[in-house]
Amino acid sequence: MRKKDTWHDPDDAPELDDAFFERADRFDGPRLMRRGRPPAEVRKVSLTVRYDPDIIEAFRTTGLGWQTRMNDALREWLRQHAKA
Repeated sequence: MRKKDTWHDPDDAPELDDAFFERADRFDGPRLMRRGRPPAEVRKVSLTVRYDPDIIEAFRTTGLGWQTRMNDALREWLRQHAKA
């Protein structure tokens, strides 16, 4: 459903500034081009897991990106404990 315009005279149309074009949908012919991060080559697996509260708090207090750092810590543990 199209939103009803609140203006009738083209001179009253809102200005198309940079912010408008940053939010605008982009098309390649008839295909809508999605904005945002491109799909990763290796996709993460979503699952539910439980950790002790102190472990989560320790990672969260490190700020944004704490889940990535937690993933890196688990990867490092696996590297150190890999069977030779």
